[in-house]
Amino acid sequence: MKFGLILFLILLTGSVAAHFLLEQNGYVLINFRGYTVEMSVPVLIFVAFLAYLAVRALIRIWRAPRELGAMAARGRAQRARQRISKGFIALSEGKLARGERLLTKGAANSETPLLNYLAAARTAQAQGDRQRRDGWLMMAQDSDAGTTNAVLLIQTELQIAAGEYQAARKNLAHIRDSRPNHPQALKLLGELLHIEHDWHALTDLLPQLRRARNIPARTLDDWTIASFEARLAAPNLDLDSIEAYWNQLPRTLRKHERLLRARIQALVAGNNNELAASAICKALKSNWDSELVAIYGKLKLADKNGQLRQTEKWLHQYPEDPIILLAAGRTCIRNELWGKARSYIESSLAIAATPVAYQELGQLMLKLDDTPAATTAFAKGLTLSTVGSADIPRLENTGS
Repeated sequence: MKFGLILFLILLTGSVAAHFLLEQNGYVLINFRGYTVEMSVPVLIFVAFLAYLAVRALIRIWRAPRELGAMAARGRAQRARQRISKGFIALSEGKLARGERLLTKGAANSETPLLNYLAAARTAQAQGDRQRRDGWLMMAQDSDAGTTNAVLLIQTELQIAAGEYQAARKNLAHIRDSRPNHPQALKLLGELLHIEHDWHALTDLLPQLRRARNIPARTLDDWTIASFEARLAAPNLDLDSIEAYWNQLPRTLRKHERLLRARIQALVAGNNNELAASAICKALKSNWDSELVAIYGKLKLADKNGQLRQTEKWLHQYPEDPIILLAAGRTCIRNELWGKARSYIESSLAIAATPVAYQELGQLMLKLDDTPAATTAFAKGLTLSTVGSADIPRLENTGS
């Protein structure tokens, strides 16, 4: 508009100057249906420019309502942005109710209403109002029809956090009906199965979870260890089932101490003692684990002498390990080496007194018909086992 005004003044000045300064300033005659208009060229230019300005003015008047509407919309959007900013600031300061109110008040005029409603849903859950949370999630879905799965995933995440496991499973089933390999749905399902200790389902899902590639390797390993450890602890597993579970494990996890113990304990529970002993010896060559030594000491093997030699070989490497000493004592009892057994068990107790070691010593003393020594051992073991218990009266030591 400013440019047009300047141009008008220039033309007006030029026209006036031409009219007065030029001796021949031109002549224009317009005849239209009997009407005749005569003027000079400068006047014609001036009239034409006035007509141009009139047309421009009419156009501006025609567009005014739309421009006023756009201006009002921009104003509303600006106010919405200010409310949203204040809302997030309120949330960061822990003012949840105020933050939720500001976020939703500005949502209708926001450029990203979906994000407003999702943030409001999280805030409502943080305040313990699940009904209001679901209301905001519904409005988020209504704000953008193409975000149904995304909103359902957010709702599922919040439901898992709130302990609404059945509702979360329903949402995940709905998503996986159309997209069975949806990465985020798989991740949330894995998390849900882990929380619920649904080890069979989690074990079956693990191959898909690894292919999804959106779960940290550490988390996947933790889920794998927990699920296979639980399955190997199931009662009445036959050898084929134990080996089948073991072969499903990634090779990198077959040396993990928890899984090694779980497999060995499953073998022992299934009376596969020789295989368990072989697995223990193999495992201890690469990683020392006293718990495996304790299991080895309890095994009833056909080669009792070989079991004792192996235990004493470990004892030579770790002469002051109370667990190996106890295991050596047990294998001596199996070999009917009573004096040696007593020496090993008492050495174990001297390093670390435990109820289990006193129990073994008491049983050995009974076998040797030394009832007073057996009674003393059992009493000391019971004293240790009841320390800190309010339900069982603690026995005092009855002697050295």
